[in-house]
Amino acid sequence: HINKEGSIAGPKVLEHIVDTVLQFEGDQHYMYRILRSIKNRFGSTAELGIYEMRQNGLRQVSNPSELLLSQDHDGMSGVAIASAIEGVRPFLIETQALVSSAVYGNPQRSATGFDLRRMNMLLAVLEKRVGFKLAQKDVFLNIAGGLKVNDPAIDLSVISAILSSNMDTEIERDTCMAGEVGLSGEIRPVNRIEQRIGEAEKLGFKQILIPKHNLQGMDTSKLKIEIIPVRKVEEAFRALFG
Repeated sequence: HINKEGSIAGPKVLEHIVDTVLQFEGDQHYMYRILRSIKNRFGSTAELGIYEMRQNGLRQVSNPSELLLSQDHDGMSGVAIASAIEGVRPFLIETQALVSSAVYGNPQRSATGFDLRRMNMLLAVLEKRVGFKLAQKDVFLNIAGGLKVNDPAIDLSVISAILSSNMDTEIERDTCMAGEVGLSGEIRPVNRIEQRIGEAEKLGFKQILIPKHNLQGMDTSKLKIEIIPVRKVEEAFRALFG
């Protein structure tokens, strides 16, 4: 802030002096850390690095998608895979949800690695647009790996994991998704969809749900992965659960 003398003061004074400010993020119970650039006078602040703490120090994770995904979740409900982008790097993350009947009166809402207010908004969309009554349900959400993800394109995987847990029905493990969910239940387009699809294809996924608007002008003839365009939450529900 600026004090009465017109000088820069406060906890941000050091940031005005230096050229670059870097910040480590991550859960203390996990080995993975994200290095973000908060300020960079000589480059983009969209760059980030993902590191793993080992016995000999921090080591770069060259392919974070393989480490962040469970190797085996056959028969497990409440798990959905999202194709996310943090900074300029695409990677796949596992969204886990648990929905159960509220035993202690007021339903509990908990989110780890995801904004709790946004999760509550998505729950309201599910009740209003899809007809799932979650008012008397406890809902717990977790982004596997201890990472905090701000990409709105994981909205679709969040609601899919919640629906999967509520119905106790698993989502096919070779299916992933990317899409932002609007208040009216529409699946809004996301940026850099080609990179998201390419990352899913590289890891052997056979299907990916994307917003229908993102399909415009896209050449899908050379893709080995099946593209499933969806326009509303209801369409995504039918595509995943029939």
